[in-house]
Amino acid sequence: MTSDIKDKNEARKLLIFIVIILFAVAAALFFMVPMISDFVQTELEPGVGVKQSAIISFFITVITLAFFAITAGDGLLGELQFMLAGFFAFFGVLWFLIAWVF
Repeated sequence: MTSDIKDKNEARKLLIFIVIILFAVAAALFFMVPMISDFVQTELEPGVGVKQSAIISFFITVITLAFFAITAGDGLLGELQFMLAGFFAFFGVLWFLIAWVF
């Protein structure tokens, strides 16, 4: 066998393999349609409001910044002005992202 015939055989085998994989993916997607519709109905409902997200955001921010202050090693008093600015910025961003996403 010449290398040209070997290349044709390899290309044919590869094409058959790709077609089988594409068919399997299409069949899997077809059978997943009921699961996807259930997911859309349950997960895309209105969820957390602005008031609830403020509470969640406050505790996430306090825990995160307390962890940062403990592991910084510089001491809390020297970094207090930066910690307060970071707290309000982090709290504001998390507050509205949690309300928007969830």
